[in-house]
Amino acid sequence: MDIADFFDTFFEEAEELLSDMEQHLLELDVDDPDSEQLNAIFRAAHSIKGGAGTFGFTVLQKTTHILENLLDYARKGELTLRADLVDTFLEAKDIMHEQLDAYRSEEEPNQEAFERICQTLQQIALDEIGQQLDGPATPAAEPKASPAPSENGAEAKNSQEKVANSHLLVALLNVEDKDRILLVEELEQLGEVQSQSGDAKRYEVILKSSDSADDIEAVMCFIIEPDQIEITTVEGVAEEQAPAAPESVAPAPAAPVPQPPAESAAAKTSSAKAAAKEKPKKAAAESSSIRVSVDKVDQIINLVGELIITQSMLDQTVSDLEDQSVGNASLQNGMSLLQRNARDLQEAVMSIRMIPMEFVFSRFPRVVRDTAGKLGKEIELITEGKSTELDKSLVERITDPLTHLVRNSLDHGVEMPDVREAIGKPRIGKLTLSARHQGGNILIEVRDDGAGMDRDRLLAKARENGLNVSDTMSDEEVFQLIFAPGFSTAKEVTDVSGRGVGMDVVKRNIQSMGGRVEIQSKLGEGTNTRIVLPLTLAILDGMSIKVGGETFILPLSTVLESLQPAKDDMYAMAGDDVVIKVRDEYLPVIAIHEVLNVENAITDPTKSIAVIVQGEGRRYAMLVDELIGQQQVVVKNLEDNYRKVPGISAATILGDGSVALILDITGLHRLSRYKKEAGKKVVNNQNLSSFKEAEPS
Repeated sequence: MDIADFFDTFFEEAEELLSDMEQHLLELDVDDPDSEQLNAIFRAAHSIKGGAGTFGFTVLQKTTHILENLLDYARKGELTLRADLVDTFLEAKDIMHEQLDAYRSEEEPNQEAFERICQTLQQIALDEIGQQLDGPATPAAEPKASPAPSENGAEAKNSQEKVANSHLLVALLNVEDKDRILLVEELEQLGEVQSQSGDAKRYEVILKSSDSADDIEAVMCFIIEPDQIEITTVEGVAEEQAPAAPESVAPAPAAPVPQPPAESAAAKTSSAKAAAKEKPKKAAAESSSIRVSVDKVDQIINLVGELIITQSMLDQTVSDLEDQSVGNASLQNGMSLLQRNARDLQEAVMSIRMIPMEFVFSRFPRVVRDTAGKLGKEIELITEGKSTELDKSLVERITDPLTHLVRNSLDHGVEMPDVREAIGKPRIGKLTLSARHQGGNILIEVRDDGAGMDRDRLLAKARENGLNVSDTMSDEEVFQLIFAPGFSTAKEVTDVSGRGVGMDVVKRNIQSMGGRVEIQSKLGEGTNTRIVLPLTLAILDGMSIKVGGETFILPLSTVLESLQPAKDDMYAMAGDDVVIKVRDEYLPVIAIHEVLNVENAITDPTKSIAVIVQGEGRRYAMLVDELIGQQQVVVKNLEDNYRKVPGISAATILGDGSVALILDITGLHRLSRYKKEAGKKVVNNQNLSSFKEAEPS
């Protein structure tokens, strides 16, 4: 087995370690730093450095090495932390992330950024500690030790020989058989296995290797936990542990150094043994977790979807049988059991793709910190519902829209600290990110306690931009104006906002996920932006409807109610528009048979059924011939398999094997408007133009 086989694992583990490092740095109290947090940050940097060195990622290793040395001083209390130092550490973390991405893409990391951050970290060491860090990035400091070169050379040669001839005892604690075999094979790649023995609780391997114990441990820790491995030298323990001293980067004389490392090593060994006693339960829990490619999960989901379709076909066939004999009854019972098991299987498989919103929310402490710093504002970020689960594909796509909304709230919503104090508010503004399930959807909210939206100012800006607005518009419609392309109320353009670019993209991206954006705001009290998304894009709860000879699916989340239209409630507007009065609200009427050119449909609205649906914050009345019922369908992407069709979002396969189109509410309304304005109505429905020609009041 080649060590390169572990590249993907290293990249994933390093991503998690960098994420943990950022989270701890953001939570760190510089006035009273928590030693556990500092140790966690140091361990993350140490693990990344070891793995990077093992895999030959030199630039990443050098950057992490210098940062690790500074963190070591910080955790020992020799470096006093400040907010600007934490900012520099976060910048170093960002550059390390860029270096990691470069290596993942088989490219060379940015050399200029590497040299700049190394120089910055070295300068911090000089300014704060009064000495330069030892590290690969500062080779110029080494030539000063030129006296007695022959002795230094001899010492270096002897040291290299000791490393080359070192025998290490590698103890694997509570490691399963399959993992132990893999680890031993990997150890054979790192050196020569002299002997091996033991059991599942403790398995010992004597290894002759030229690699350091740290490098070997770094490789092993990408398969098992650090507490599951102990590495000690069989001979020359003092010499082997001495190299650990440079971790502290103290250029003090060598004489007083040996004793503390011995104590440290003893403490480390005893703590590892203590952890080993408590490890079995944890190891059992972790052994049940595996890393699986998303492509494999998607393949399983597609196969389960096909199984559901096949089950629906069988169910349809069985229900059409006229023979109600005992045998047929048994068949129907079997089909009911199959339907129940297929539904359980479907839900179990779908849950594999569901991940908690914490993966999204964890990115925003940094966004809020950086943005608030640029704006000179003081912000407290509150997150709620981090355990709420959402489909992985939606989690990846919702991050950018949420980032835009958060930055918009910080820039336009929350006031400056002095302004807040002047009006009786706390200096520190509150920004809340929350997520919760609501029916078959997930509701994500971005709330702030800022100035709120000024209706009059929005209308004035809209008129200035040439938008068609009126004073009779509802608050909800006025607030939706911020999503118009090029719309911005910022007085000046900054690197945060002001160009009118972003909010329209937010709305478009959320709609592409089958969701919608709603805004609630009160002047002087704050704004609440709500994003409503389906839990997954693979399965849809739908309402089957019939128009003419065609069956369509309406997303159940958009359906509000259905009713039989009365002639007195129908009004003909200017042009070809028709509205229906529903409890003192006038809703646009969309005749599906006209928009989609369906033949043999009911054309008299009073004989049709009006289904009240909601899309993009507006309500519509859709005229259909018949309501078939509610069912869960497997969504098939129409654009991938055919092409994009206006008014249609996707397709599905029904129980009888026929294809049904899933309707796009807002797309149908736009298509209806387009056809009327272009004068391309295929069917001239006289029934829709025979109602009262009165403007509803």
